[in-house]
Amino acid sequence: MTSLFGIYGVGGCGRGIMPIAREQLWTRPDVRLVFVDDGPAEERVNGQDVLSLKAFIDAPADERSIAVAIASPRVRHEVAERCRAAGASFFEVRAANAVQMDDVEIGEGALISPFVTFTSNIRVGAHFHANLYSYVEHDCVIGNYVTFAPGVQCNGNVHIGDHAYIGSGAIIRHGQPGQPIRIGAGAVVGMGAVVTRDVAAGTTVVGNPARPLER
Repeated sequence: MTSLFGIYGVGGCGRGIMPIAREQLWTRPDVRLVFVDDGPAEERVNGQDVLSLKAFIDAPADERSIAVAIASPRVRHEVAERCRAAGASFFEVRAANAVQMDDVEIGEGALISPFVTFTSNIRVGAHFHANLYSYVEHDCVIGNYVTFAPGVQCNGNVHIGDHAYIGSGAIIRHGQPGQPIRIGAGAVVGMGAVVTRDVAAGTTVVGNPARPLER
């Protein structure tokens, strides 16, 4: 039996996720682990073969799974739908030192980088990316295709909508039971921002305290 696993994307996100997947799967001699990318410019990157999506789907395998490692939430969603339509399933990539405590549910296709922590009573949607040193505290609800850049501090009672992007080092203040801090769908929280109140859907906020970006 041959199992084909792919990390979709040879950019910085994918190259950061590949070593975690390699460590996760190294005990399985049946696995071939590759990069997947549209129109790949190179045949090998960091020691792994690079296949187009078509080549990945056409390659002989009894099992075929992809993890979509693209930082942009909306692009990650688009690529995941293309992979699903082509017949691929999805797998979670999780660093061995990530911490998950009580009553945490995470949807398919998550990318969980080293030193990430989930505490308790947390619900996370599909294709979440939690980058290095991020954490999610108690009683948080996170939607589908959300990205946490490195060092995000998401404190308790926070609700985050689909496709939100939370920048490096951002801090989201804790909400209250029944009155969570809400970050709307498609919102962007800038690098180092300190969120102390709700962020409307589709809004970009920056600064301390975080305010809508003036264009």
